[in-house]
Amino acid sequence: MKTIKGPAIFLAQFMGDEAPFNTLESICKWVSDLGYKGIQIPTWDSRCIDLKTAAESKTYCDELAGKIGEYGLEITELSTHLQGQLVAVNPAYDKMFDAFAPAEVHGKPKERTEWAKQQVKYAATASKHLGISGHATFSGSLLWHTMYPWPQRPNGLVERGFKELADRWLPILNHFDECGVDACYEVHPGEDLHDGISYEMFLEEVNNHPRACLLYDPSHFVLQQLDYLEYIDIYHERIKAFHVKDAEFNPTGRSGVYGGYQGWANRAGRFRSPGDGQVDFTGIFSRLSQYGFDGWAVMEWECCIKSPEQGAQEGAPFISNHIIEVTDKAFDDFAGADVDNDYLDKLLGLS
Repeated sequence: MKTIKGPAIFLAQFMGDEAPFNTLESICKWVSDLGYKGIQIPTWDSRCIDLKTAAESKTYCDELAGKIGEYGLEITELSTHLQGQLVAVNPAYDKMFDAFAPAEVHGKPKERTEWAKQQVKYAATASKHLGISGHATFSGSLLWHTMYPWPQRPNGLVERGFKELADRWLPILNHFDECGVDACYEVHPGEDLHDGISYEMFLEEVNNHPRACLLYDPSHFVLQQLDYLEYIDIYHERIKAFHVKDAEFNPTGRSGVYGGYQGWANRAGRFRSPGDGQVDFTGIFSRLSQYGFDGWAVMEWECCIKSPEQGAQEGAPFISNHIIEVTDKAFDDFAGADVDNDYLDKLLGLS
């Protein structure tokens, strides 16, 4: 058993144009004052990090970590959620996902894919320079538009899609291995890796690559009605990152898992700030601690009701109150003694 680190916060949903959210220094001070000890950095935001420079310069990384350390903070992980998404994009989503890439590759799917692959590799090298062992990302998707099999999927389509996904990721995973960093896929609707079975299909195609790990976020499992506690029992050896994000699922006679094309506030399944939804975080922290997860508990805010400022203020104490300082003693240690075989035989009626 190990004690989870935290509280930490993912900066992606908080960066903005107004102070204190518009510079790394000011947002570091803000989250530090709220009680956070770590930050997860979105690598697509140049205000937080110059990813290419971080991959090329250990000195830059040392200076970045030092700057963040002045506020009593550590970098928990770098994130390439947006770039990872672009490693694999079905043409149906080309125009919408172009917004995640620089203008020079808009309308150029092949060039955009190569750009995304390089970005994720940069993040692996930068993580090595920063002394970070895990990295947060998405898998991307070639098959999501066929998730519900109507019209019927042609035979072999799923297998072909996962083989292609693996072919794109294997060189990246090998680079992560060279860097000594785990690639932690956030299992998430919209990605080809959206539940346990799809993750296992991917693992098989990448030959159970040791760096193909998981970012655990229970909110996405509530919306899918997946048993998120048993998921930890099954995949705990692969879970290397953790998002503390809440959700609720309240189906009606009008809407269920698919949401009826409604905005988040009107869906049966919707994200909430930690503590406001239905996720059993006591059970989650207990299981992760029991299985020896010693990474960071990182608050991610995506609530459809509560403001990000209030969510962040409440998130630090929420995580702190759930972190379990694991014991190195058993409650009945006082009854222990050296083994006395003669005494044991007497208790068993053997002498």
